[in-house]
Amino acid sequence: MSEPGQVKLFTGMLAAQTTLFEAVEPQLEALFGQIDLVSPVWSWNHTTYYEKELGKGLLRKFVFFKSLIHPQQLPEIKLQTIALENKYLHSEHLRLINLDPGYLNAAKVVLASTKDYSHRLYLSHGIYGEVTLAFSKSAYRPFPYTYPDFRTEEYLAFFEKARGIYKNLNKEL
Repeated sequence: MSEPGQVKLFTGMLAAQTTLFEAVEPQLEALFGQIDLVSPVWSWNHTTYYEKELGKGLLRKFVFFKSLIHPQQLPEIKLQTIALENKYLHSEHLRLINLDPGYLNAAKVVLASTKDYSHRLYLSHGIYGEVTLAFSKSAYRPFPYTYPDFRTEEYLAFFEKARGIYKNLNKEL
């Protein structure tokens, strides 16, 4: 039996104000180490699911961390991001920011979730993992269940850029 290799951690942020991204990024760095890749801020209008909680005119941004992690750390990381979200509540149980940690390696992009679905596997501590993108034929490819935003050309290109950084970091180890 072989151990899985280390993976590149990232966190997706979803909020109605970029000032929330600016407030949370240093806290993410304090938890997970130096950020080495930051996405542009993208308009996020793929569903109205988060509008009641986060507001309208939502924005998305990703940050990737330089230090590689072991994949088994993902559930604990998800719990840490939930605790960070809870620092930014505008009323009881209504967040101002959504933080979605995940990781990538050369073969896939994995997201952490608290919600169980048929395509998710239980990891631990109430956290599930979802393979959202698979690398095949020189590009990341979505699955039928992949979130609409993760299907966009912008996201796919950005995650491929992160994959290149990951592969270079792996060579240095």
